[in-house]
Amino acid sequence: MTQQEIETREIETDAIAPNQARPRMRELTGFNFNAPAELFPSRIKKGRKLTRYRRFDTAAEAIRFAVEEIAPPALLGTYLEVEETRIGTAEIQALYDSAAFPLQRHAASTDCETD
Repeated sequence: MTQQEIETREIETDAIAPNQARPRMRELTGFNFNAPAELFPSRIKKGRKLTRYRRFDTAAEAIRFAVEEIAPPALLGTYLEVEETRIGTAEIQALYDSAAFPLQRHAASTDCETD
């Protein structure tokens, strides 16, 4: 291989690597929080409390459970399936944090005090 071929190959690798390292998040506007959802836990067995496959009546309940009940190390690799679409960990958190999330957030509401 010539030096130019090596440099060209390195440039091609640099162009591909970021796209493979970080999958892009989908646009989540119009997400149906009322659709049934299935929670598929990570295969990583960290922490004391292991989460198993679960079905929820609504995606909102599944999202709240994932964020509030599953320990962060165990959440890594967990995904929801809603209307035949997989929702990854980053998207679960983004939906939970969105203004459109219809349920009360238990974790954040316990420390709030007003004078």
